[in-house]
Amino acid sequence: MFVLTIDQKDSRKTADRVPELLNLLGSEELELPFERTVGDEVQGVASSADAAVNAALAALRQGGWSVGIGVGTVGRPLPASSREAGGEAFIAARAAVDRAKKTGDRPPLAVAAAPEAGEEAAEAAAHAEAVLVLIAGLVCGRSEAEWRILEHVDPHKWGAQSAAARMLGVSSQAVSNAVQRAKWQEEWAARPAAAVLLDRADRAAGSPPR
Repeated sequence: MFVLTIDQKDSRKTADRVPELLNLLGSEELELPFERTVGDEVQGVASSADAAVNAALAALRQGGWSVGIGVGTVGRPLPASSREAGGEAFIAARAAVDRAKKTGDRPPLAVAAAPEAGEEAAEAAAHAEAVLVLIAGLVCGRSEAEWRILEHVDPHKWGAQSAAARMLGVSSQAVSNAVQRAKWQEEWAARPAAAVLLDRADRAAGSPPR
């Protein structure tokens, strides 16, 4: 299982953005949906590594959030709320988000497995974090002008760039330049690799097969 703990940065100096984030992440397919846990922090539980990757990168794109992903077992049966749940993955998520707050200039994201999960799980979590940080660097480094184009380009669909150009009323070259400059295709090619590494960490941590 994957527990995501996401904390608002500088919450004492900025407005409460939790409702905005909950609305953004509400479409993700999760075992326990994101909800406010304490203060300006939200937490959700995913059984899918893809969902964990999507949620983490969506939060980082918004800016102003620190993201921790905890990998491992959770208590069964799952309660109705993540606030009532427990297990090693929750402990790992807390350690991960605390570390994500201290990453300096790099994207504020960390992945952790509980110490009890063992060396193999810790190593796989570190590998997943490394790939996710590289992807997050692309996501966080794009301009608003690039995002206005990229939001209309389906990375999995042939002809998507031409369709986006027609929709936006710009040239195909302008769309192509934005896609290349932002490394849009590279991001979507790397996301499955991050998910594979998260799954590897999860298996090593002792989560039951899904």
